[in-house]
Amino acid sequence: MPLYEVEHVCPLTVSQQDDLAAAITRIHSEKFTTPKLFVNVRFTNVSEQVLYVAGKRRNTNRIIASVRPGASRSQADYADLCRQIEEAWAEVVPLPQVRRSMPAPDTELRAVFVLGSITAGTEAGFALPLAGQDVSWLEENMTAFQAKADAGDAEFRDLVEEVRTRGLIKGVDGR
Repeated sequence: MPLYEVEHVCPLTVSQQDDLAAAITRIHSEKFTTPKLFVNVRFTNVSEQVLYVAGKRRNTNRIIASVRPGASRSQADYADLCRQIEEAWAEVVPLPQVRRSMPAPDTELRAVFVLGSITAGTEAGFALPLAGQDVSWLEENMTAFQAKADAGDAEFRDLVEEVRTRGLIKGVDGR
């Protein structure tokens, strides 16, 4: 449901991307009731993009999140989301300091922008719910999710297990 776009100018290893994607997914799914299957994270090396900050050319690392806005999510919720993402970046991204003939890349996360811009959409064939209506949406679609899981879809097996272990729907025992 949300789309996090990690735009980086510093090099990121596959392991760093994996760890940061896992952290962003965990943070968003724990902050809100979004199942992990529906948290999208995309990495783009923007070191060649032209960006201006305060009218001056600048290359920066930033994360832009497009989310579903709603009354159930406060400004404080989003501020906390940004703080947690900044902390995850600080844990995952900085490279060890070594002597180099070239200057070290700028690993600072300069900005986290949360845009309440997802009005409607579909994911894996399911219409997205409004923010704050995830639980009722899960209840309405659980039979279809379970059918996909039973048909061998590993992502939906994980989704059904997550709904069960997190207790997102009362009475769901994984079947």
